[in-house]
Amino acid sequence: MAVIYNRVALIGLGLIASSMAHALRAGGFAGEIVGYAKTAETRATALEIGLCDRVFDTAAKAVQGADLVVLAVPIGAMGALAQEIAPHLAVGATVTDVGSVKQAVIDAVAPHIPTGVHFIPGHPMAGTEYSGPRSGFATLFQNRWWLLTPLPETDAAALARFRGLLESIGAKVDTMDAPHHDLVVAVVSHTPHLIAYTMVGVADDLRRVSNSEVIQYSAAGFRDFTRIAASDPTMWRDVFLTNKDATLDILGRFTEELFALQRAIRLGDGDHLHAYFTRTRAIRRGIIEAGQDTAAPDFGRTPKT
Repeated sequence: MAVIYNRVALIGLGLIASSMAHALRAGGFAGEIVGYAKTAETRATALEIGLCDRVFDTAAKAVQGADLVVLAVPIGAMGALAQEIAPHLAVGATVTDVGSVKQAVIDAVAPHIPTGVHFIPGHPMAGTEYSGPRSGFATLFQNRWWLLTPLPETDAAALARFRGLLESIGAKVDTMDAPHHDLVVAVVSHTPHLIAYTMVGVADDLRRVSNSEVIQYSAAGFRDFTRIAASDPTMWRDVFLTNKDATLDILGRFTEELFALQRAIRLGDGDHLHAYFTRTRAIRRGIIEAGQDTAAPDFGRTPKT
């Protein structure tokens, strides 16, 4: 075990930040872990469970002397936060974020990053439907992708150092430009979440099916929709407002596919349905072969410990 960053400042202490704290502490990769959270309750919890060595009541205080600063707040709060901490960042420090939209974060944060500080936007493709400082666990990032969208002027040594940290806590790292990232996540994350929210909303509005029936008879399909739809509403509101173009593009394609399936069902076109489901089934096999899930009956999910 070797210390990679002497002081890591976690700004926001939810699922991702708390999981980072556990992973960093387990591996001994940070000399000190400090944090900031907006509410006194969250700050007290972080200290109570040993998440951070010190917790501050302002982000400006938390970042002082840190050589790695992680912005783990809703995307809509990133700009104001960057403006607040900018005068207090140490020369040579790296600032990153964990937002699932990258171009909007770059637009909001980059103008405030002072000369001599390295800004490396990031997005861990890992999570659960839980939030808060008690939700984190050290293995969240193992074998999960952490996407980075470095800027053209990003320092190569700073990028290599941060990438080394992510790989040390078990993540697989890839880099891409921000617009491409936002399109990719619109396909694999944002639109599926919106569909899940919609399906759960439809079930709630469908008065011919009682609430008790929806809950009692939930098979794997609807159950999985409800798990996704239980995600943090503030975070996902900001996601759709800041990744609007890519999400609308994918939603348009989804609508076209849905109309084609509606037509096949209406016309009794079994060949079309079978061919379509066979093609999409192969995607599931590809995800398993890539090590991003297992073929276990419960889709590889086990209770969090």
